[in-house]
Amino acid sequence: MAAHSPLTDRSGLPGARRVVVKVGSSSLTSVSGGISTEALVGLVDILAARRLAGTELILVSSGAIAAGLAPLGLARRPAQLSSQQAAASVGQGLLMARYTQAFGAHGVTVSQVLLTADDLIRRSHYANAHRAMERLLNFGVVPIVNENDTVASHEIRFGDNDRLAALVAHLVKADALVLLSDVDALYDGPPTDGAQRISDVHSAADLEGVTIGRAGAAGVGTGGMATKVEAAGIAAASGIPALVTSTANAAAALNGADVGTWFSAGGRRQPIRLLWLAHLARIQGTLILDDGAVKAVGERRRSLLPAGILAVKGDFEPGDPVEMVDTTGRAVARGLVNYSSAELPPMLGRSTRDLAEELGHEYERSVVHVNDLVVL
Repeated sequence: MAAHSPLTDRSGLPGARRVVVKVGSSSLTSVSGGISTEALVGLVDILAARRLAGTELILVSSGAIAAGLAPLGLARRPAQLSSQQAAASVGQGLLMARYTQAFGAHGVTVSQVLLTADDLIRRSHYANAHRAMERLLNFGVVPIVNENDTVASHEIRFGDNDRLAALVAHLVKADALVLLSDVDALYDGPPTDGAQRISDVHSAADLEGVTIGRAGAAGVGTGGMATKVEAAGIAAASGIPALVTSTANAAAALNGADVGTWFSAGGRRQPIRLLWLAHLARIQGTLILDDGAVKAVGERRRSLLPAGILAVKGDFEPGDPVEMVDTTGRAVARGLVNYSSAELPPMLGRSTRDLAEELGHEYERSVVHVNDLVVL
C-alpha cells in the first residue's frame, strides 16, 4: 500500500482504506457471561457492510476466555494464568466459529491470527506476520486477531487487546484504529456527575487533570478506559489516529459521525520494538545515571556507557528491558541492556577503553545502544 497522509479527523473514516477495529469482551458477552450471539452478529453486520464497501478491515477481538468459561463450569474470569489459558483454548474455537458463520452470511471470509508479543518484537517474526497479514488482506479476508492466550506467559503478554490492537495497526500500516467497548467516549469526569465528553485529544496536555477509569466489574475483560487511552496514545504517537467509542456507535463511527473521542496522530512511525519498550515492556531492572549520562541519553540521544552509571538495581540478563533514571528516580529512558546485572557493578564509572584493556574487547560495547533505546 502506498504511503499517504494520515486522517486528520473522524470525518475521514468513511474513506479510509485500511482500519483496525478492536472489540472488547464486555461488548460481546451476555448476562450469563458467555458470548452473546445477538451482540456478535450485530457488530459483524456493520463490519461486513464496510468490508463489502471496499475498506480493508482487521478485527482484533477479545472474548476467547469469556467464551470458554461456561464449557469449563467457571462463573467468572479466573485469576490463575493456567486457568485463563485453558479457558482461552476452549473458547477461541467457539468464538471463531461464531465469527465465521456471521461473516459468512455476508459472503465475507475470515481468518484466525493468534499473536504473542514476541511475534511483533522480534524482527524475523514481525516480517513474517506483516507478510501474512498483507496476503490475507489482498485476498479480501478479514483477519480476526487475538492474543495467543493459550501459550503466552506473563512475561510476553500484551496485557490487554487494546495494546495489541495498537501494535497491529502499526504492523499493517492502518489508516486508523477504532477501539470499541461499552463506553461511548472519554469524559472529563464521571458521566453520572454531568461530565462532558472529550471530543478530541491532540496531545497528552489535553488529558491533564482527567481521571480515567479502569476495568469494570463484569469480570470478563482486562482493560477499561485507561488501556484504551493508552492504546490510542501508542497509535497516535506512531502516526495512526484512533477513535475510542462504544460498540453501539460502531456504524456511526465508521461513517464519520461526531461520536467518541478522537486521538489525532501526533508522531511519525517508529520501530515497533521502541513502541513496545516505551509502553509495554516488563522492566527487569534500573540503571541510575549521573548528570552527564542523563544529558547524553535524554537530550543528545546517545548510547549509555558504563562511565555514566552510578548504581544498578534488579536482576536481569543481556537483552532484557531496563529503565534508566536520574538521581531523583525520574525515568529518563528505557532500553535493552547488553550486560547482566551480575556483570555491570565492577564496570560502573569506568571508560570502555579501560574495560577493554583489562577484560577484553567484548567489554568495549555500550551498556545500552542508542538503537535499542527510547527516551521517555
